[in-house]
Order: sequence, then C-alpha cells, then structure tokens
Amino acid sequence: MIFHPDDMNALRDAKQLLENPGIAAKITEVFGKPIGKGFDLLPNNWKKEVSIITQTSLIKAADVAVFSMNEMPGKKSINLWHTISVATTGFIGGFFGLPALAVELPISTTIMLRSILDIARSEGEDIRSVESKMAAIEVFALGGESNSDDASKSKYFAIRTALARTVTKAAEYIAEKGLVEEGAPPLVRLIIQIAERFSVQVSEKLAAEALPLIGAAGGALINTLFIDHFQDMALGHFTIRRLERKYGLEEVKLTYDNIK
Repeated sequence: MIFHPDDMNALRDAKQLLENPGIAAKITEVFGKPIGKGFDLLPNNWKKEVSIITQTSLIKAADVAVFSMNEMPGKKSINLWHTISVATTGFIGGFFGLPALAVELPISTTIMLRSILDIARSEGEDIRSVESKMAAIEVFALGGESNSDDASKSKYFAIRTALARTVTKAAEYIAEKGLVEEGAPPLVRLIIQIAERFSVQVSEKLAAEALPLIGAAGGALINTLFIDHFQDMALGHFTIRRLERKYGLEEVKLTYDNIK
C-alpha cells in the first residue's frame, strides 16, 4: 500500500520520537552529569519505595484523569499548561527529595496522563472509549532502554506486543464491569506491567534530583524534561494509531520497520 506523502512524513516523525534515547540520556545531556552518580546517593531501600509509589501513582492517575477529561475530538492539545504544572511539582520534589516522591509523583503522573489524553484526542482518538484510555496508560511504558541486542528491531512495537494481551484483558474487563473498579485483577496486572517500565524512568528522574546542587530549580527542569519525554512518546504513539486506523496495523508496522 502506498502512503500519502503527509502520512509518510508523520510516520517518520513518529519513529524519530519513539526510537530516541530515554529520559536518562536527555537529563544527562542537559545537566552534563551522568545520573549514575545520583543512584549512589539514594537510600538502600529506594528501589522498593519507588516501585510501590509508581504503581500507586498510575492507579490514581488512571482513576482521576480519565474522568476529568471532556470529549472534544480533534482539539489541539494544550501541552504548555501541563508542562508548567509538572514543573511546579518538580520544584517541590527537587527541594524535598525522596520523601516528597509519594506526594509529587501521583500529582505529576495524573497531569501527564491528562496531557497524554489531550494529545490522543488531537490525533482523532475518542477518549471516552476504553481502548483509547488503555492506549494512554500504555504510553508510560514507552521510551525506556531497549532490552534487545538487535538495534534494527523496533523497541516501540516490541513493548506494544509485550503489553498487548494484558491491555486486551483489561479493556474487556472494564468494558464489562465499568471504569475504574479499584482492585480489578486485569487492570492491576496491566498497571504492574507498565509500572515495571515506568519505575525505571522514575528512578532515573529521582537519581538526577539527588545529584549535588540540583535543588528545587533543577527538580523543576527535570520534571519539564520528564513530561516533555512522555508528550513526545504520546505524540508518536497516537500518530501511529491514527495511521493504523487508515492503513492497518501490519502495513504501518512494516513501513515503520523499513524507515532508516
């Protein structure tokens, strides 16, 4: 199938966003410090804490953000407002460090999910649908380092494939029982699976905030990079989904893989 030139350009742009390095590389590029040093400054039990807080944040975000969005198909997303809001929470997080994460991350994650849904809507998604809501939550699993040694493989489609069965089960359950029943097993399984990837990027953010001289202003900048990263992932993801609705999943994936 021959893609329209505008759609081909959109697909190239989407791949450029989705296959770029993760948040750690972006933070290191801005601050000029490898965040590996920040990990050494965190408490011994920080990994367990981050994992729990990340899961809780995703559950709260899924519950709050979806219900507070209005349906306006095609409306342009308002990324700046969401970025300013997340930068403000990052200012607080950078000032207080790890103890503030349990308060800051649920708020930041909810704002980011609102932004993701806003982008989804601007790409023609019906954000009232369970499928679009699941696709929005899925964005938090995107953009980390690839587990594959084969650099030619798409990490984006690999992640989608890994999540596909859990996403389908969660969507079927919610369609039957309603959104969102707290503790619903398929939704919990999806949150846990996504949290495993999202917590890696949360950990990288936390390590960067732990670096000496970062402070509150640095925390605001790190959170700005954080939401900008997931806005990029969302734009790439929902551009792909828009093209899949037009050309079909397999055709888009094949063309995506052939883009150098």
